[in-house]
Amino acid sequence: MKKRYIVPFLLLSLASCKEDFLNQLDPNAVVVEKFFETENDVLLAVNGAYQALRSGNNLGESSTLFSEERSDNTGRDDNQSNAGEPFQFNDFSILPSNSYLKSHWANMYDGIARCNTILSRIDQVSFSNEDIKKRYLAETKFLRGLLYFHMVRKFGDLPLATVEVTNKEQARELAYRQPEAAIYEHIVKDLTEALDSNLPNTQWEYAVGRTSKAAINAILGQVYLTMGSTMTDNKTVNFQNAENHLAASYAMRTFGKLNEIPYEQVFDVNSKMTCKELVFQVQYLQGDQNYSSSIARNNQARGETINSRYPSTGIGGNVKMDLVNDYESSDLRKDFSIKFAEHPQVSDWFITKFRDNSDASGSQGWGGNDWILIRYADVMLLLAEAKMNLGKEAEAVALLDEVRERAGLPSYAASRNIPVYNTKYPTLKDAILHERRVELAFENHRWFDLIRNYDAQGLVNYFKTKSQADYGNAQLSNISTKDRYYPIPFDEYQLDPTRMYQNPGY
Repeated sequence: MKKRYIVPFLLLSLASCKEDFLNQLDPNAVVVEKFFETENDVLLAVNGAYQALRSGNNLGESSTLFSEERSDNTGRDDNQSNAGEPFQFNDFSILPSNSYLKSHWANMYDGIARCNTILSRIDQVSFSNEDIKKRYLAETKFLRGLLYFHMVRKFGDLPLATVEVTNKEQARELAYRQPEAAIYEHIVKDLTEALDSNLPNTQWEYAVGRTSKAAINAILGQVYLTMGSTMTDNKTVNFQNAENHLAASYAMRTFGKLNEIPYEQVFDVNSKMTCKELVFQVQYLQGDQNYSSSIARNNQARGETINSRYPSTGIGGNVKMDLVNDYESSDLRKDFSIKFAEHPQVSDWFITKFRDNSDASGSQGWGGNDWILIRYADVMLLLAEAKMNLGKEAEAVALLDEVRERAGLPSYAASRNIPVYNTKYPTLKDAILHERRVELAFENHRWFDLIRNYDAQGLVNYFKTKSQADYGNAQLSNISTKDRYYPIPFDEYQLDPTRMYQNPGY
């Protein structure tokens, strides 16, 4: 079989999926040069690109190690497991040789490579309906833009590949880091072209788990918001673009106010195909050994049954006291999202936000939880942030208040009269960051929120205001400005130390 390459030098094969959208065929069964012959072949390849997201080394439910566990929400107190490598992320002691980091890098580029192969080969297929081709192109560009967006925020400068890589020489030519600005330019191009398509506004008009214009607008708005917050040029224009795209996504919702949708329903396995708040999610199959979700059972603490019927023997999903203390006393989200485990071998808080203790999930914990990548409360708070940066504070507060109302909390104006709230969140920026933290806890947004709102030194200052007693075994004193970015995996750097230069401080 002829091999194809992704940047840099990782040998991978094209993966595809059956028409049920999840079950994967043997990736070595078909030579890629002979695969793209019919419309259905392209559909299977696009399904394979979506399927890449499911991996915990990509953006799936167990990818928290690469985002949420880097933040002040969660972490791991066992610094000896797997030679301490998972612990390094939250401890700010991560090494370029970390094997988890290397796997994440490789898996993300695998997803990008799948997209590149589709985009490079789709023209060799004759379509009976050009609208179908346009839709597949839009989906693939959205996925590639999404993957690069997650990568650039974690690593900064990146190798940029936009075509199928078929030999070592081509891979070697592309294996060099391009500036963040160039990566963002490509992301904007991909997402803008995906938006200029015949995709429907919502996933309900297409298929749950596939992208839509609402999802593309949401990610593109977040991209512009990140650019406006972290880059020195064109700040106002970027914030305006962020507002426009996030507002466009919000306008595509099929409900009125957010409180029409109970918070618990957003995560209800039985509502995942119909909940109007969901914009884009990674799908899992309840009761299926290979394609089920394990998030409910993995988060469950010993002696507990709230998440799953699987008998846990561990501590479950760790919650830092720093987050526990950040919930306001009357916040309805707290009792749904976290719980204190009384078992003497745990005696700590654990995550209860993702539950499936149904008959279908059973004692093995083969859950049906989808992993939500975009939902409207997220879009609303991002839009509030964009408006705040444009000086439209009243409009930002209105969106913030709608999220708080569903949580059973008083308005922002009323809360400002509460001394504890006003002291902890003295500015609108602080209030929005707080609201995003408790609304979206454990959904892999917190680290990105922090690096969007604080520069490298500001991030250090923020973490060093925290109490070590509320942070667990990870050492807050370890953080430095280098921790704004992850290191480039050592094996990638070693290939060409000049063109694959390491991030400062590693």
